[in-house]
Amino acid sequence: MNVIRTFGLSKTYNHLVVPVNALVNVNLEIAEGEFTAIVGPSGSGKTTLLNMLGGLDQPTSGQIFIDDTEITGMKESRLIDFRLRNIGFVFQSYNLIPVLTAIEIVSFIMLLQNYPKDKMEKRARELLDQVGLADKADVRPQKLSGGQQQRVAVARALASNPRFVLADEPTANLDTQSAFNLLDIMLRLNREENITLLFSTHDQRVIDRARRVITLVDGSIVEDQHFEK
Repeated sequence: MNVIRTFGLSKTYNHLVVPVNALVNVNLEIAEGEFTAIVGPSGSGKTTLLNMLGGLDQPTSGQIFIDDTEITGMKESRLIDFRLRNIGFVFQSYNLIPVLTAIEIVSFIMLLQNYPKDKMEKRARELLDQVGLADKADVRPQKLSGGQQQRVAVARALASNPRFVLADEPTANLDTQSAFNLLDIMLRLNREENITLLFSTHDQRVIDRARRVITLVDGSIVEDQHFEK
């Protein structure tokens, strides 16, 4: 089953002197349970593509379907709710709320979803345990290492039971061991819980673990490789 489908997806930024084509006619299908890395040189369109798939930006032309729902052209109020219930995000810069503890950060998404309060804390603790941070539930981000903060971000991304998780250069700010730990956790979640993961990355450590690698150059897909792992 395809979770994501795009048809003729294009994005042009109209700069004053010369228009920039960030994406050009991208046709893409991502199946449920895939672990996919989107790679390519800086400026190739990786982050733009993820922003489109996550409903954070709109294409100049083309269509995006999440399951059977088209999100292109969706009203912003509906799109916000759709993102909240269907898409998990992991950012390079973590984007954690500094005044909240780890468990409060993970719970916040569920709070926005009107998740039953008695079940919210239980699920948040289970998610922190899954990413190896059960003992850090009451700790704020500034007292966590970079790797630990990124694992909180992963737990937060999973809190809404999303259809897929988008991760934009999630290992870029991590040391080697922290990156390996994070990737091992995400790979386990992918295999054991069939969570669909889509990364944009330059990191060979991510690429080596991916079961599909899509290469973008100048906004176009130039290679799409599948691997048995």
